[in-house]
Amino acid sequence: MIAENLRHLRVFLAVAECGSVTQAAARCYVSQPAVTQAINKLETLSDRPLFQRSPQGFFPTEAGEILRRRAVRAFALIDPALAEIAPRLPRIATRPQLKALVATNETRNFTLAARVLGVSQPTVHRAIAQLEREAAQPLFRRSPQGVMPTRASTALARAARLAFAELAQAEAELGDLAGREVGRIVIGATPLARSHILPRAFAAFRANRPRLGIKVLDGPYSELLAGLRRGEVDFLVGALRDPVPVEDVVQEPLFEDRLVVLAGAEHPLLAAPPDVAQLAAWPWLVPRENTPTRVQFDAMFDAAGIARPESLIETGSVVLMREMVQDGRHLACVSRLQAMGEVSRGMVRALSIEVPGRSRPIGLTFRTDWQPTPAQSQLIAAMRAVEGAKASPP
Repeated sequence: MIAENLRHLRVFLAVAECGSVTQAAARCYVSQPAVTQAINKLETLSDRPLFQRSPQGFFPTEAGEILRRRAVRAFALIDPALAEIAPRLPRIATRPQLKALVATNETRNFTLAARVLGVSQPTVHRAIAQLEREAAQPLFRRSPQGVMPTRASTALARAARLAFAELAQAEAELGDLAGREVGRIVIGATPLARSHILPRAFAAFRANRPRLGIKVLDGPYSELLAGLRRGEVDFLVGALRDPVPVEDVVQEPLFEDRLVVLAGAEHPLLAAPPDVAQLAAWPWLVPRENTPTRVQFDAMFDAAGIARPESLIETGSVVLMREMVQDGRHLACVSRLQAMGEVSRGMVRALSIEVPGRSRPIGLTFRTDWQPTPAQSQLIAAMRAVEGAKASPP
């Protein structure tokens, strides 16, 4: 990995800023041969020259500018957290040490952290001990139950995750410049996105990017949001939150969606438009509590002054909803767009009742100040082109 050696990257930035090996060596407290060796190593790993050499100095190439921009952003994230612990840590902390700190923060156990990293337990313990020795303070509190990170350790781990994500973006962009597909795009997706937006966007994206890896994560919104904020997820797609859940993310609406009530093809409530009191008597499949869909579902009964249904199965799976609803003994509350496929194939039908409440904004969620790679930008453009708002209701 081009970003494996943080000290080499710092030397590279010094050369990019000074335009001189001599000045960079003085700034980084290393020899001129060490600077030359670091630059040569980075150029070998990137498979492209990072500098144009001339009598006037060193000037970043296109590849060098990509790496410079991403490295500046990475160190702007990590250096304040390092300096807060100890002033000299930004100069001496290594990537393996920081990876050990991140893994130990996540697992709260040296053995589990070693397993995550694929190294031995003494290696992790030694890396943490080296950081603590340089910091002149503990970064974890030991107990029989495990190790608990200090406040400073937690802040450093979060900064390191985001910095590593930024350097991974550099790897992807340099690969793109060389005509290679490097890395993968990680998306946190809600059920609606997985059934409606992603299939169409992926089909368009694959026409230009047939080999780039894509990973789609599902799970509760809170877990996906946490992964986004840690830098483990590139962006989220699905129902937006009002208000924005935290200050370090931004939301972009793509289109609006409404909710429908699904029933089996022979359900008795299909004979005439039902009222809310009739709906309350049936068993339901509904999303988890505190999701936008569930809030609207509960509000439908509250607004009518009718007790909410007691027989509920909480799920985000359209497949489970479809299978349960087809028997004619259950109802389901789900996104109109999410249910379009099942309705169009005649598997289920939508009741003639409108779930009250405004339409839900569906869109993208990013980290504030996140800068996508060209490949990520292409996939986002494909999602923006999905005409969800124009789809006719079932």
